[in-house]
Amino acid sequence: MKLITQEALKSFPFAALEERRKFLGTMLLVAAAIAGSPGCHKEAEAYAPEVRPVRTITVAREPASETIVLTGHIEAENEAALGFRISGRMIERLVNVGDRVKAGQVLARLDPQDERNGLRSAEASLSAAQGQLTQARNNFERQRRLQQRGVISKAEFDSGQEALQTAQARVDDAEAQVKLASDRLSFTELEADAAGSVTARGAEPGEVVQAGQMIVRIARQDGRDAVFDVPAQLLRSAPSEAEITVHLIEDPSVTAMGRVREVGEQADPVTRTFQVKVGLTDPPPAMRLGSTVTGSARLNSAPVITIPASALTKVNQQSAVWVVDPSSSTVSMKNIDILRYDPGAVVVSHGLDPGDIVVTAGVQALHPGQKVRLLAQTS
Repeated sequence: MKLITQEALKSFPFAALEERRKFLGTMLLVAAAIAGSPGCHKEAEAYAPEVRPVRTITVAREPASETIVLTGHIEAENEAALGFRISGRMIERLVNVGDRVKAGQVLARLDPQDERNGLRSAEASLSAAQGQLTQARNNFERQRRLQQRGVISKAEFDSGQEALQTAQARVDDAEAQVKLASDRLSFTELEADAAGSVTARGAEPGEVVQAGQMIVRIARQDGRDAVFDVPAQLLRSAPSEAEITVHLIEDPSVTAMGRVREVGEQADPVTRTFQVKVGLTDPPPAMRLGSTVTGSARLNSAPVITIPASALTKVNQQSAVWVVDPSSSTVSMKNIDILRYDPGAVVVSHGLDPGDIVVTAGVQALHPGQKVRLLAQTS
């Protein structure tokens, strides 16, 4: 065995040995930390499942009310197509579309020359008949006096009486002809039967028109209707006494209330909708004929279950929701049938029962059987 001299000890690399000792100590500490971590002893510590916070609602059946809005226009409640009662050539039309008229105002005229000639002829016939009546009356008076004196026979007296009656009948007929001719002359002027506004014209001056042909159409001032084209499905579900709120499109602050006055019997062949007329109560003057309006009404239906649209998800191409089991605080998937989609909500026809707790927020990160924590719940 060799002895280490003092000079050899001085030259030994003690610094390197100290660094190596420190390194080995650090590695032992890291190994001990790794050996003591939970990942290396899974059997010793059980896995803790994640509890996810969710928002929920408790569903219930409630009466559903839906507001229906349709666009229509304003029409007169009563319109009359006015025409001449005789044929002839129209020489003048005094009104145009949009004009307001009064009762008795002259709207148009026919050429009256033929009717004037007819009236003069009837008056001449009346004058002749009246002359014959005067002569027959004088003859009858003479024969009556002579018959009283016994100068003439009873047969001659009866003949004079018959002539008087015939002359009287001719006068009566002539007077009737004068009245007819006078009426025909008055028919050459077309007058308004009530106050209103002209909405259409059917002939121009210079045209030969037929009796009854529409010359002008008058919208009478005794009422206003809001007219809408309504789908058949809405007609079936609408209440019979629904109150309609009508708004003027150009100024929504102008409103009027009304009720259904008339429903068309036949659907439009193109749109398959029915024309519905809503009689307005005290319509404002701003609702002029032809104005575009909207009509809104609330429709009530049987109680339904409504959930927020955020609760809706899909599984196997079917609509579904997450339902919470209150006893275990776990979730499960339920398929539902949707009756209709409303803004921000879904009306459910089948699949949910009153009292079910439905998740409304956090549905994207759930899986069957997962435990949840309820953040907010409303009924």
